[in-house]
Amino acid sequence: MRILVTGGAGFIGTHVARRLLDMGHEITVLDNFLPQIHRGSQDLPADLKDHIKLIRGDVADGSALNCAIERVECIVHLAAETGTGQSMYEVERYNRANVTGTALLIDLLANGKTPTVERLVVASSRAIYGEGAYRCVEHGLVYPGTRVPARMQAGLYELTCPVCGSPVDTVPTPESAPFAPSSFYGLTKQVQEQMILLIGGTLGIPSIALRYQNVFGPGQSLANPYTGILAIFSNLARLNSPIRIFEDGLESRDFIYIDDVVEATCRAVLDDVSGLYTINVGSGQRTSVMEVAREILDFFSGSSELRMTGEFRLGDIRHGCADTTRLEQILRYTPKWSFKSGLQKFLEWAAERDTNSSGYDESLQELRSRGLMGG
Repeated sequence: MRILVTGGAGFIGTHVARRLLDMGHEITVLDNFLPQIHRGSQDLPADLKDHIKLIRGDVADGSALNCAIERVECIVHLAAETGTGQSMYEVERYNRANVTGTALLIDLLANGKTPTVERLVVASSRAIYGEGAYRCVEHGLVYPGTRVPARMQAGLYELTCPVCGSPVDTVPTPESAPFAPSSFYGLTKQVQEQMILLIGGTLGIPSIALRYQNVFGPGQSLANPYTGILAIFSNLARLNSPIRIFEDGLESRDFIYIDDVVEATCRAVLDDVSGLYTINVGSGQRTSVMEVAREILDFFSGSSELRMTGEFRLGDIRHGCADTTRLEQILRYTPKWSFKSGLQKFLEWAAERDTNSSGYDESLQELRSRGLMGG
């Protein structure tokens, strides 16, 4: 199969491209090598560059996209700006990459310029759910809205029932949850997946939106301050610098190891699944931020001080966990990697790389200066 992977030089993209190439498929990668993500690297990994057709270009550049899409039979659309906090003040930039880029892709499909395309797979995000699903003793499954800054300022970080105000328990969020993004990034991912599913349905092209949770593993950027807390904390731990933890450290995420993400993505590409689907790609387990920090410190035998700051970023969710029932039923895949096993692999890889402050402090100061942090 001839497959285009947009954003194919990125963290997830290189892993997916490598797997598909190993399976004998013909791969084209479109990537603009954004410095925030790639820093000094402006090429594909050595094991890929001689075997993959690379088109250096922006997904929002119609001419580059038109060149990349020629003769392909499947499109894996991964190209996007990422970073929930940054998206709140780099709005035009995120809109251009995530929304305009996807619109140009759809324009080519809608106007018959890609008659060979037989399948679409788009990288969506759990960010489209906002806080996601919770359970109230009295009212059952509920979906609280965005947390109120005044409550968080008072140290009240947990969600309450939107009907009665009682405490609620977090539960895995199913794909049927309503859209409730709390960041512009989340909103753009919602629009991305809806556009792809709309054109897929209109043209009769099987289309799958994969709602990735918090993806991690070897190969992710250690220099990008918006790449996630595992990279940030591992850099700080190796420098024995203080690790500042937002809120009370009990906020939690669903971390999914890159190998599981690659397997789910390749199944979406290659399995004989027809129709339109949204599918969570996560572990179905929650891990607290405090547990993440302690595991990383233990690995590096670091002396970093863990500082519970009480700070919070506006738009951050409290808990995240995916219901993986549809992943198991439709793609017939159950994630294999536990968080601890995946973290071990990631930290072994990170330990062999240069430490980098990654501009994390600067990114936080930028949020503070724009009124996007409290506490």
